[in-house]
Amino acid sequence: MKIYKTICPYDCPTSCGLLAESDGERILKVKGDPADPVSRGLICRKMQRYEKSIHSPDRIVTPLKRTGDKGSGQFSPISWDEAISTITERWKLALEESGPDSILPFYYSGVMSLIHRNCGDALFNKMGACALIKTLCSSAKSAGYAAVAGKTGCLDPRELADSDYYIVWGSNMKATRLQSMPDIVKARKLGKRVVLIESYAKEMESYCDQVVLVTPGTDGALALAMIHVLVDEGLADLDFLQREAEGFEEFKETLGVYTPVWAEDITGVPAKVIVDLAREYAAASAPVIILGSGNSRHGNGGMTVRLITILSFFTGAWSRAGGGMCGCNTGSGPYVDSDRIARPDLRTNTARKVNINMLGAALNGEDGKSPIRCLHVYGSNPVGSVADQQGIQKGLLNPEIFTVVHERFMTDTARYADIILPATFSVEQSDCHSAYGYCSFGTAYKIIPAPGECKSNWDIFCLLAKAMGYNEDHFNRTEEDLLGELLAHPLSGLQNISDDEWKILKNGGVISTPFADHTDWKTQSGKIQIINNKLESPMPEYQENYGKSHPLRLIAAPSSETLNSIFLERDELIDRRGPMTLSMHTDDAAARGIVDKDSVLAFNDMGEVVFTAIVTPLIAKGTVAATGIFKTKQSANGNLVNTLHHERLSDIGEATTLNDNTVDVRKV
Repeated sequence: MKIYKTICPYDCPTSCGLLAESDGERILKVKGDPADPVSRGLICRKMQRYEKSIHSPDRIVTPLKRTGDKGSGQFSPISWDEAISTITERWKLALEESGPDSILPFYYSGVMSLIHRNCGDALFNKMGACALIKTLCSSAKSAGYAAVAGKTGCLDPRELADSDYYIVWGSNMKATRLQSMPDIVKARKLGKRVVLIESYAKEMESYCDQVVLVTPGTDGALALAMIHVLVDEGLADLDFLQREAEGFEEFKETLGVYTPVWAEDITGVPAKVIVDLAREYAAASAPVIILGSGNSRHGNGGMTVRLITILSFFTGAWSRAGGGMCGCNTGSGPYVDSDRIARPDLRTNTARKVNINMLGAALNGEDGKSPIRCLHVYGSNPVGSVADQQGIQKGLLNPEIFTVVHERFMTDTARYADIILPATFSVEQSDCHSAYGYCSFGTAYKIIPAPGECKSNWDIFCLLAKAMGYNEDHFNRTEEDLLGELLAHPLSGLQNISDDEWKILKNGGVISTPFADHTDWKTQSGKIQIINNKLESPMPEYQENYGKSHPLRLIAAPSSETLNSIFLERDELIDRRGPMTLSMHTDDAAARGIVDKDSVLAFNDMGEVVFTAIVTPLIAKGTVAATGIFKTKQSANGNLVNTLHHERLSDIGEATTLNDNTVDVRKV
């Protein structure tokens, strides 16, 4: 038996370091690595039994070819030679008859390591295929933050110990920022105040001193009203703002209309609560806003994050240790040259761009472009996780669309594939990892052989490239060769690390890199950009989100038991999570004659979905929340919550607006 260092490959800000016990053939046990500078040994319950996923009897271990109708899940094993030749013959035919715009690669966060997430780009760049705009998660948040702060680094979560007042704004940290939860618990024990601003507070309520329930999509109005109070009562740091910010005086002139009374009518937050919250925030020396992503997933999501980011500057807290904002760009890296993986230099044409949130429209020819003939899915399960489930399924049922899926289990998307290619787990491949929520970087090397005929994304794309006749040296290397090249040509984030840290990366493990200087304004002007003249709306202002065609606003909440649609193969996690639920306020439930655990139908113009009702006061009135992503077979009518999600994009960042949909609900 031997203990190996490895890294969690999934979509989480932390990229936790792990210790895997192995006999060389199997992973016997997984636990957190106490030496990891970020997670410090704390890992979520999902990864504590990672070996159960790796060695699941339900795992796909051979290439499969569809034998039944699309969506039936009927497949037969085939050889790799047959799989590769079938795929490349269809690609060559599509290229000849319809051109490279007819081939669409589709991937997202099924694996977040740098090589195996991005290595398909080289092949599809060489082919000239469509380029996927990957804005499924929080690009409106990133764009909103960057509009104000540019590339300025916000707080690394390890700096939260220096904060003296915490606003957890739109973040279920228990599900998405577990490693920062001990900091929140410790802060309260030290007498520091923690306030939660949320639309659905069920999991975080007990960890906070106060809960402020806000109508979804109106967080920007709350931020503006708090700024109004800070200025009106002389609580803003005027010297800091006049010295460090662009557009402060002009912005200040617009604040008169954004009163707490005005905001109460929009947000549902009482005016007195807004005033008290602003005063508390100003009274703290080093207040921090820990910003989640949910409030950016609206039609006004970018503007909302702009306004919250601007609020964080108004007390001058960024100039003090622990003050400012956490949850956006930490300013880490760059560590390695991703172009060495994606190889944009191999592309000779101008790519047709397809937004990941508009897959249904692309597959069904509703985007005004030429038809998609070949879809190649890896690291993703769009049937369960992308807007407009019904539109996506309709497209996948089209016999003219040839679909390939790299997968480890028979997901809802894989059921529609023509060819399934058996994929690997992280312990069966080598890679490097850049945590998107921390200043850290790590490497993880292959520990055990892949079972059966499973292959990594890198190996699959190299096989496909050779079968297409692409002879570039890039496709003739191993993933370890590519990882070695990345480390041999480090970028600024790795160029000053110590010999001991290089040794960690060469052997496998995670290193910490320096925190950002939070007052080194990395913007074009070198100042905080309250007004940004490069935007369609240069002046920050309150903007409405999308329409209100139904009376209840629908939001999607994360689950602590599963991650996106990952871990649905683990019965103990599924059982602990329970059925598909829809949480609603007690008043909204009573008005519809609904009680706890009733079977209910949520519906809008997109479709209808059956849920089990959870009736609770811990949700904003006029709001319903669906928690987690499920399999279609776990749904009473086969429809998942993304049936109710439009493909509309955010104001900036071209992001999903999955929290900007309305429904009504009735008892079944």
